[in-house]
Amino acid sequence: MTSIKEPSFRESVDMMFNRAVALLDLPAGLEEKIRVCNATYTVRFGVRLRGKIETFTGYRSVHSEHMEPVKGGIRFAMGVNQDEVEALAALMTYKCALVEAPFGGSKGGLRIDPRNYEEHELELITRRFAYELIKRDLIDPAQNVPAPDMGTGEREMAWIADQYARMNTTDINSKACVTGKPQNAGGIAGRVEATGRGVQYALREFFRDERDIAKANLTGTLDGKRVIVQGLGNVGYHAAKFLSEEDDCKIIGIIEYDGALFDENGLDVNAVRNWISKHGGVSGYPDARCHEDGATVLEADCDILIPAALEGVINLTNAERIKAPLIIEAANGPVTAGADDILREKGTVIIPDMYANAGGVTVSYFEWVKNLSHIRFGRMQRRQEEGRHQLIVDELERLSADSGNDWKLSPGFKERYLRGADELELVRSGLDDTMRISYQAMRNVWHDREDVSDLRTAAYIVAIEKVAASYRAKGL
Repeated sequence: MTSIKEPSFRESVDMMFNRAVALLDLPAGLEEKIRVCNATYTVRFGVRLRGKIETFTGYRSVHSEHMEPVKGGIRFAMGVNQDEVEALAALMTYKCALVEAPFGGSKGGLRIDPRNYEEHELELITRRFAYELIKRDLIDPAQNVPAPDMGTGEREMAWIADQYARMNTTDINSKACVTGKPQNAGGIAGRVEATGRGVQYALREFFRDERDIAKANLTGTLDGKRVIVQGLGNVGYHAAKFLSEEDDCKIIGIIEYDGALFDENGLDVNAVRNWISKHGGVSGYPDARCHEDGATVLEADCDILIPAALEGVINLTNAERIKAPLIIEAANGPVTAGADDILREKGTVIIPDMYANAGGVTVSYFEWVKNLSHIRFGRMQRRQEEGRHQLIVDELERLSADSGNDWKLSPGFKERYLRGADELELVRSGLDDTMRISYQAMRNVWHDREDVSDLRTAAYIVAIEKVAASYRAKGL
C-alpha cells in the first residue's frame, strides 16, 4: 500500500467529481465547463514590519460563476498554495449548489502563520491583502464575498469589511462585502457556531431514517453514541459541545496536534477547550488519559468519527485501521480519494464535507441577506407574534375560568409560547431546514439509484445537476 501514490487534495476532488459525473448524461462541453476553475489571482505584496519589508503570497480563486456573487473563505496558513485554493473553490461551488445558497464557488488564502505576528501586525497584513483583492473586484458584495476559514475569524473579517468601506465610501451595501463579521460590525447571531451546529443537524437528519442507520450498522438514536472528534477548533468544539449537551452523545476522544485525550466514560468538552486555550494543547490535561500519538485515537473503536481539522488526515496509510462505522467530514477534504475507496469497500458510511460543513456558508448567506436588507431578522415580526400568541393564551385562560374547570397550563409553557423568535432562533431554524432538505436530496439519490453506493457520489450528483441547470438557464 505504501507504494501507491497518495492523491493530492486537488486530485481527490477531481476524482470524486469524475466518479459522479460519469453517472450523469451531460454534454462533454458542459461537463468541462463545470469542472474547470475559471480564474486564480496570485498576489505578492510587501508590508513593513519590525524595521524591514516582508513579502507575502496570497491567492483568490474563482471556480464557477454560474451564480454571482461567488462565495468562499479566506484561510491563513503556511500550507496555502494554488492547487489547494482551487480545490477548495471547487468544493464551494458544489457545496453552495447542494444547499441552494445562490452563490458560485470561490476561495482565498494567504501563506502565513498568524501565530508568528502580533495583532497590530496581522491587521496591517490583512488590510494590505484585502486592498490587493478589493482593487481587482475580488472582494465585492455583488461579485466576490469572502468569509472566515482556517486561521481567520471575526476579527479579520471586520478588518476586511472596514478596508472595503474605506475604498468604497459611497457603497451603501459595503457591509455585505464579507461575512463572518462580529455582530457589532454587521454580523449575524449564530455565525460562529454555524458549521458545528450544521454538523449536529446533519447527524440528526441521518438518524431520522432507519435505512441510513442500518447502512452504517448502527441502531437507535444519537443518544449514547460514542464520538471521537479530531480537532477542537471552532467547528470541532461546537459540534462536540452540541452533540454532548443536546443529544446526549459521549465524546470519548479528542485529538489535537500535540496528542489526544481518551475516556470511554466521556470527556467534558468545555473543560478540554478551556485547557487548550490556557496551555496551547491537550498535553497535561489531568482528567483523561493522554496519548502522545493522536493517530491511535483516530483509529479507536467508536460509533461516529468527526474529522474537523485539516484535509487528508484519513489516507492510504491508515484507512484500513479506521474502525468508526460512520464518519462525518466537518473539515474540508479530511478523507483522500484513495482512503474513500478503502472505507467504502469496508462498508463505512461517510457524510461528505460538501454537505456536512455547509452550515458556515448557509449562515453566511443569511448574513449577506441581512446586510443587503439593512435590518436584523425578527425585528419586524417578533412582537406581533408575541401579541397573537398572547391572544390565544388569554382566550384559553378565559374559557377555563368561565367553564369552572380548574386546569392550568403546563409549567413553563406560557413563557416559551409567548416568546417571539429572535435572530438566533430564526438563524438556527433556517439552518436546520437547509440541512434537512439538502440531506433528503442526497438520501433520495443514494437509495433510489442502484449505481450510487455512497453519500458523497449522491451529493456530487445533486450539486452538479443544479450547476448544470444554472448554466443551461444562462444559455450555455
